[in-house]
Amino acid sequence: MAIDVHTHCVPRGWPELGWPGAPRLRVESEREATILVNDREFRKIQDDCWDPRVRLARMDRDGVDRQVVSPTPVFFGYDRPPEDGMRIAKIFNDLALEVCDDARLIPFCQVPLQDPALACEELDRCVANGHRGVEIGNHVGDRDLDDPGVVEFLQHCADGGVPVFVHPWDLPTGPRVERWMAQWLVGMPAETHLSILAMILGGVFDRVPGTLRICFAHGGGSFAFWLGRLENAWHRRHDLVGVSERPPSHYLGRFSVDSAVFDERALRLLVDTLGEDHVMLGTDFPYPLGEAPAGDLIRRAGFLSGTARAKLLTANAEAFLG
Repeated sequence: MAIDVHTHCVPRGWPELGWPGAPRLRVESEREATILVNDREFRKIQDDCWDPRVRLARMDRDGVDRQVVSPTPVFFGYDRPPEDGMRIAKIFNDLALEVCDDARLIPFCQVPLQDPALACEELDRCVANGHRGVEIGNHVGDRDLDDPGVVEFLQHCADGGVPVFVHPWDLPTGPRVERWMAQWLVGMPAETHLSILAMILGGVFDRVPGTLRICFAHGGGSFAFWLGRLENAWHRRHDLVGVSERPPSHYLGRFSVDSAVFDERALRLLVDTLGEDHVMLGTDFPYPLGEAPAGDLIRRAGFLSGTARAKLLTANAEAFLG
């Protein structure tokens, strides 16, 4: 048994939103479509993004019992006025429930994070309708996760027992990161690392209760590798870095990461740093840079005991999902 906490969907019935540059879906056939942003090709996708039968068949092939199915971040709409963000979220969330029409598929919603009151309202509506958690982006414009409005929303999630999955989005652009898919190879890990720093150094973990269940995508970026550097900076330049009440290492145990690091040495570092209770199977299915077959890294990792392997594949996700 395995539970994959990091997968995405795109509803095939995505409508035209009616403003220039809005994300669109150009359907080419029963099996293929293209996501367009600003009328330019963003990503080609296939029916495993929207057809639960195809998704379930691939899960069976890979030995995955359940998937957490989250929005594809390009549809977040945080850069739009709040009323547009709310409209986008409602459309996506209601269509996502059609994708997740099997009990093995666990839907996570999206919210208009640019407006905390609307975000809380949409979260409550979605949980009542059957969503089990929420995926948020790692920032809203120039506001990181320690922004008061985002903290207000995270407090609401903690109070309601709703798990939160943090995914990087809206990555920096420019000639130096547009070669070799560097936005994905460098930008995504860096943005994820930065979001964990915002939670720690911004004092978010000091303000929200320990009941908040939060997981960061892509192995937490480079956080585990550079925890020592962060710890050193907190002690040596406390005037600039020491916003949190405690040193960064104190907050290990307050969050989890997925296992999408693709290398046993990196997985060992994650487990050694965060603990075997705070790493969960995550593949980024169905996108081409995801892990396939799902869970292969955890199943092959020679350093894991049988108990630890079961935690990473299943038990930790069960605790995260409540």
